[in-house]
Amino acid sequence: MRTAESTTVHPFLRALTTGRDEFTAIRRDIHQHPELGFEEHRTSARVATLLESWGYRVTRGLGGTGVVGQLRRGEGNKRLGIRADMDALPIQEATGLPHASCHTGVMHACGHDGHTAMLLAAAKHLAENGRFNGTLNLIFQPAEEGLGGALKMMEDGLFERFPCDAIFAMHNMPGYPVGHLALRDGPAMASSDYVGITVHGDGGHGAMPHRAADPVVATSSLVMALQTIVSRNVDPLQMAVVTVGAFHAGEANNVIPPHASLRLSVRALDRDVRALLRRRITELAQQQAASYDCTAEVDYRAGYSVLVNTPAETDFARRVALELLGADRVTLQAPALPGSEDFAFMLEKVPGCYLLVGNGDGTDAAFSGHACMVHNPGYDFNDAALPVGAAYWALLTERFLTD
Repeated sequence: MRTAESTTVHPFLRALTTGRDEFTAIRRDIHQHPELGFEEHRTSARVATLLESWGYRVTRGLGGTGVVGQLRRGEGNKRLGIRADMDALPIQEATGLPHASCHTGVMHACGHDGHTAMLLAAAKHLAENGRFNGTLNLIFQPAEEGLGGALKMMEDGLFERFPCDAIFAMHNMPGYPVGHLALRDGPAMASSDYVGITVHGDGGHGAMPHRAADPVVATSSLVMALQTIVSRNVDPLQMAVVTVGAFHAGEANNVIPPHASLRLSVRALDRDVRALLRRRITELAQQQAASYDCTAEVDYRAGYSVLVNTPAETDFARRVALELLGADRVTLQAPALPGSEDFAFMLEKVPGCYLLVGNGDGTDAAFSGHACMVHNPGYDFNDAALPVGAAYWALLTERFLTD
């Protein structure tokens, strides 16, 4: 590998930069035609057609609209998986760009169009120029945004049909300079659970509260009590989030309703903390309600797991990043993120690493959408990151699938 101090442009980066226009056009076409989770029919068809044209053995329909492209070289036994997500979000785009979404209320506000284009660019380069010995599995996943497309692909036999010795994925990150790579071993993204709490009381006339059991008061008290879980039950050195995002009760000012409800978002970076949050939220809801002569019904739905990058694979991914870009453009141990990712489920089955590529840090005065956070109507993937992501995947493949 080249030294971290080298300032020469890596040949892979030079090659992928030369072919950038083709994949910028593909990325913008996908951006213009966004599709929600499990509805990525146009996107997956285009991905599959391109992979087939480059000589990949393509499997369609895995997990609904997922696509796997497999390329084998030589007689090597090593097997590599690289995953990109394809789905968009139910957000109305406000960028005003020429390639803005043509579908009302749907946009690529998280950059999955860019993730798909980066992996396609790497796929073409590897098909035409790749020197490796083993099996490459390119996984184009549907429905990452809260619908668990990774699980669906796994339920359809992803790793049984396409075994992988390691698996990798990449997400763009506004706030980092464009093309900068950031890695982290261990817990890197939080779990995400969804909780519905319904407090049942005894409704009545607002003028005679003594003849009712008021679920509004009980639930209001519960909202405040929930805040003590993080401050008083979780180790201060651990990360946890308990957010009450919705509170619904009643319709009239003079009626005490029979019930009130809360909706919570719960996150943690540690599996034991995640279990503690579930136990304490359930206990508080039931006991707080009982103290007001009410009852509580708790619907606790497990969402995405804690995303944990395995040490050996992350160390390998770091070495590839340093070879490609040099030390000044790589963060070796980035802070963990409170967001969630269903790639976590794949990492529970196969060792690997999930890394970040910078989408822009606000220095591009021409367009602020490269630095604004994802899931924002003004966001757009930065096409200048395409060659870096594609070159990284191509180099990682050759370094992993060696004799």
